[in-house]
Amino acid sequence: GCPTEWDGVSCWPALALGQSRAVACPDILHVFKKSKGLIQRNCTEWGWSLPSPPYHRACQLETLGSNDTEAEAPHFVTMKVLYTCGYSTSLAALLLAIGIFSCFRKLHCTRNSIHIHFFTSFILRGTAVFIKDSVLFSDESIDHCTMSTVTCKAAIAFFQYSVLANFYWLLVEGLYLQTLLLLTFTCDRSYTWGYILIGWGVPMVTVGVWVLTRLQYDNHGCWDDYSSLYWWVIKAPILLAIFVNFLIFLNVTRMLAQKIRCPDLSKTHKQQYKRLTKSTLLLIPLFGVHYVVFALFPEHVGVDARLYFELVLGSYQGFLVALLYCFLNGEVQAEIRRNWGKWQRSMESNIFNLATQDFTA
Repeated sequence: GCPTEWDGVSCWPALALGQSRAVACPDILHVFKKSKGLIQRNCTEWGWSLPSPPYHRACQLETLGSNDTEAEAPHFVTMKVLYTCGYSTSLAALLLAIGIFSCFRKLHCTRNSIHIHFFTSFILRGTAVFIKDSVLFSDESIDHCTMSTVTCKAAIAFFQYSVLANFYWLLVEGLYLQTLLLLTFTCDRSYTWGYILIGWGVPMVTVGVWVLTRLQYDNHGCWDDYSSLYWWVIKAPILLAIFVNFLIFLNVTRMLAQKIRCPDLSKTHKQQYKRLTKSTLLLIPLFGVHYVVFALFPEHVGVDARLYFELVLGSYQGFLVALLYCFLNGEVQAEIRRNWGKWQRSMESNIFNLATQDFTA
């Protein structure tokens, strides 16, 4: 038969002798514009046949100097700059937020511990994106069709684990919020290990199964092909987490509405529930609800919109999480002000003592 081949434009999977395969026109930067043309190649006893019809006929080959291709060039460059800035901003904000929660003893509780794990999952996701970019796309001359190194597979596996962990800690945040309402704002540590098993354990098992499946049945390329049937080993748990989170969001909204309307509730508790309602409404995108729009569509549908949501807007998601859970948190702000005032008084006292010692001496 004919082995897997990269012809400089498209990747052609291996075929048995006498078989043929057709692919749609690719959308290659600088070269092709979007078209619905089909190109066919046959597997003969002399190897792969030439593309029929040729690329330049089927895909409307354009010159490099055309206005359309020049206009398309900055599109992907701009997108990469935006999501690189987004992930960098998110990483800085998340590290600062983790430092704040860790340094102040008064902020140590189950709620903030879950936030720290959630922040860590965002940090892993941003780091995994940078690692994946550096491994897969650092050299434009690399043949991505036949690239199948241990390094690139490890980078993809780490990226999939970070994405899964991010979704499942998102689920843990939803579960904890629901538990918090049921337990009337009681900080219960008995569920902590269960949350950790869900947030880190489920993604670990899922990625382990996916890696073993790819090694056994589909150990081709760099495992970054989302058209593979085995991609559902990763996608199905993500869809499950999104669906459960969506149900939790609806239930939490219902519970909050009931508690706010309750006439026997004190004014203090009503204020707490109202603040929680505002946070919940702001956290709609963080509960993964917007992913429902794309989750059930094939990977090739709405590619541009999907890229903007998952890369550009998704890259700033970590910054938004740190902002809502830490920097705009009244308890955190009060603790920072209290410690800042304590530090200022301590400095003033030390300066006064030094001045007194100098005077008496």
